[in-house]
Amino acid sequence: MSEISKLEQKLIIKKIDNQTVNISINDNEMLMSIVGQFDQNLKHLSKLTETDVYFRGNSITCKGNKEKINTFCEAIKFLINKYILTNILEKEDILLSVKKNIEIEKSNVKSFKQLIKTPRKSVIARSEKQSDYIKALKENDIVMSLGPAGTGKSFLAVSVGVTLLMEKKIDRVILSRPAVEAGEKLGFLPGDMKEKVDPYLRPLYDALYELFGADKIDKKIEDGEIEIAPLAFMRGRTLKNCFAILDEAQNATETQIKMFLTRIGENSKLVVNGDPSQIDLLNKSHSGLIKSKEILKNLKEIKIIEFDHNDVVRHPLVSKIIRAYQKKSTDDKS
Repeated sequence: MSEISKLEQKLIIKKIDNQTVNISINDNEMLMSIVGQFDQNLKHLSKLTETDVYFRGNSITCKGNKEKINTFCEAIKFLINKYILTNILEKEDILLSVKKNIEIEKSNVKSFKQLIKTPRKSVIARSEKQSDYIKALKENDIVMSLGPAGTGKSFLAVSVGVTLLMEKKIDRVILSRPAVEAGEKLGFLPGDMKEKVDPYLRPLYDALYELFGADKIDKKIEDGEIEIAPLAFMRGRTLKNCFAILDEAQNATETQIKMFLTRIGENSKLVVNGDPSQIDLLNKSHSGLIKSKEILKNLKEIKIIEFDHNDVVRHPLVSKIIRAYQKKSTDDKS
């Protein structure tokens, strides 16, 4: 049975009048997940959609103007589809369900097309660009993604890479980045190589642990199935049967990015992620991310995804902060 027919089977929406709709959900577990503990999810949806919401039995009544009622109903449809596919709803799904750039069509729910199932949670695209990015990660051998913090560049790449590893479609996942922003002087840091690089790869570790659990990830690192490789140490290698991620690529030079990309071997995928607005190099003009994008943009085998503040999936305030800084930068140039 398709997700659409399952949705129609579970959900009944009745228009009472121009300002009131009644929503019945014929699945108690699903209903409780959507309503949330102490009705918290419904209260959040009510606030986000600026509607009055009442809950009794298996029935939800929503009151407000026509446009806002419609937004509420589409949000409920989104949440039901998410529950049908993953059997779980998470706090961030409530905010996602009312984002204006998510369009839920009767015959095509694009957000769920690129579902990634991991042992601890199911990951879905939270914007159209994210959907395109996940599709590219699955279908292209080389993907470049550029954009601000919080758009899911690293998180989604890790999700796809380790999922391929778990499915035994590749032998290794390699995580790399410019380990020390100004010159990669690793010798001045204490500890062995892993201890030197770990602080710089903490965001990737966080994603790994969230999706797959610390015990499982630590075991795979110990076995060499997940490898931590400073960018400076990638030279001369050929990467076969692996999924390699170069993170924070705005702090790599054009030569370093070229070196990384030319490591690609048989049955491998390479991902280059970076935020051009957060270059930490002493001489920002040495950053090779934008230069590499321009050089490679006409190669059809390489997919380039450019995110912006509309794709930010962290706290809603992050998008506003990014726009404020962009405005300041524009004002300074004019």
